[in-house]
Amino acid sequence: MGRGPEQGRRSMKGKKSTPDLEFLKHPPHGPAFLNEDPWRVFRILGDVTHGIEVMAKALNGWKRVVAIFGSSRLGEEDFYYQQARALCRRLAEEGFAIITGGGPGIMEAANRGAWEGRTLSIGLNIQLEVEQELNPYVGVSYECHYFFVRKMLFAKYAHGFVIFPGGFGTLDELFEALTLVQTRKLLNFPVILFGREYWMPLVEWLRSKVAGRGCIALEDLRFMAITDDIETAVRWLVECEEGKFSLDGGLYPEGAG
Repeated sequence: MGRGPEQGRRSMKGKKSTPDLEFLKHPPHGPAFLNEDPWRVFRILGDVTHGIEVMAKALNGWKRVVAIFGSSRLGEEDFYYQQARALCRRLAEEGFAIITGGGPGIMEAANRGAWEGRTLSIGLNIQLEVEQELNPYVGVSYECHYFFVRKMLFAKYAHGFVIFPGGFGTLDELFEALTLVQTRKLLNFPVILFGREYWMPLVEWLRSKVAGRGCIALEDLRFMAITDDIETAVRWLVECEEGKFSLDGGLYPEGAG
């Protein structure tokens, strides 16, 4: 027997409300909406302003900044946790500051590598129904009230993204970045997928189905690159920061195209 809508919906019992939930809650009409909802813009403005203040102060003088994304559910024994940790240690040697979502899993691994490499380690946490604890390797933190503010801070202050295997949140960040690059809101912005075995089925779907239907241009796949090699990822990030590649010409010789 199938699950009805009430059965399929996750229970909110015992879980706290969040600013995102209140802002997006339906139905958007009636006295409460008319009297309260327009005023939420001030809380949003405060979230944006405070987030920019924290990030601008922390990153003042930093010319190399990369954001690392991936699953919060992968533990210390996982291969990709170990790779993210090693990558960020290596990026620290090249003078990169590291930004993550501040939580466990791949985020912790990246902050841990940054901490071990003695570089700036930033965590942009988010208020969730179930509290996401900040991992112990974050040096500078900011807790966002709204997901869209958090995504804006990642895009504004990072000079590139490295995407490790992850779920919906990771995919959200990936496609947000690709959209901004495709529409030229971000220029010379590397988007690196780490883990061919995990990501190639997605790339093949984008090539055969999405580009095949004409929903994107085939050359749009050149806006991202795939590798399993830490040194290759480091080289791409360094060379992009130094202006040796242009997205217009196809950024990566080993890219998805």
